[in-house]
Amino acid sequence: MSLNDLYQETILDHGRKPRNRRKLDSFTHEAQGHNPLCGDEIHLRLNVKDGVIVDVAFEGCGCAISTASASLMTMELKGRKVEEAEALFEKFQLHLRNEKVADELGEVECLVGVAAFPERIKCAILPWHAFRAAMAGDQLRVISTEGDNAGKD
Repeated sequence: MSLNDLYQETILDHGRKPRNRRKLDSFTHEAQGHNPLCGDEIHLRLNVKDGVIVDVAFEGCGCAISTASASLMTMELKGRKVEEAEALFEKFQLHLRNEKVADELGEVECLVGVAAFPERIKCAILPWHAFRAAMAGDQLRVISTEGDNAGKD
């Protein structure tokens, strides 16, 4: 099995059986995101205590890449300090722009192959934008991959 096959299998696995896809009743931060081109929608909730993400979950529907990205992201964010999680977002975004950084991305690394398909980058980045909006306290506005807030990172 090649590395590309392994990455594809990981994305398919997380797309079919997403981790942390559930309602989080006790949370401190939340945001919603929408990708009108693909129809992806996410409602992300996080419980942050003393600067650490103690729990994170998402609800919504989307394509396999968006769902896998949300699943992988929640796994990587849980237990991290907020600053570490935000740094991971920045690194992931750089990788999607083909601006390689030396740091590892953990299992999220399997999503960087999406960079070869520019029309799918928004699917992969949507959950991450919802994370950023939640941490900024921007839960009242739906974050979109298009329009006024597109690409504001």
